[in-house]
Amino acid sequence: MTTTVPKLLTADDLLRLHSEGVYGELIRGELHETMPPGEQHGTIMAEITALLVMFVKRFRLGRVTAGDAGVWIERDPDTVRGPDIAFFSTERMQAGPPLPGYSVTVPDLVVEIVSPNNKSLEVYDKARMWLSHGVRMVWVVQPVSRTVDVHRSDVGVEVVPEDGVIGGGDVLPEFTCPISDIFPPAG
Repeated sequence: MTTTVPKLLTADDLLRLHSEGVYGELIRGELHETMPPGEQHGTIMAEITALLVMFVKRFRLGRVTAGDAGVWIERDPDTVRGPDIAFFSTERMQAGPPLPGYSVTVPDLVVEIVSPNNKSLEVYDKARMWLSHGVRMVWVVQPVSRTVDVHRSDVGVEVVPEDGVIGGGDVLPEFTCPISDIFPPAG
């Protein structure tokens, strides 16, 4: 009996598939398709992106991307992950305008918003993967509990409740935001 080994995809394959309407991430050469996450997810993403963009632009700290822009974090086989939101400091960014295709620069901050179709373990594993590749802080936004889990490689996970305030730590010094500001009003 012959066993067929599936062909591993590359970052270029993923970019081509995206232009054909196939959406997802590439994890060690394997395509993991994703579905649109819904209105609540999009609203939360827009709120956080707006807050971060205003802060980053005001102090000229770097660049913010949103909407699963894609970061190429492993090669041969390729891994391209799509953070919901990412902040790249000026120190890490390549000079010039953003390039077409995926960033090869690892962000300083990644924000992942848990979608209805996400499993908790998958999101936790994704946060750990970001940290293992040099991301300094990951915020995992939990719409159901209206909390934010702050992941850092040097400390455990801190859960910030809805009545709390999230900070940028040493990644975005002086950035603070009440958690309640990022969630749509309840009811």
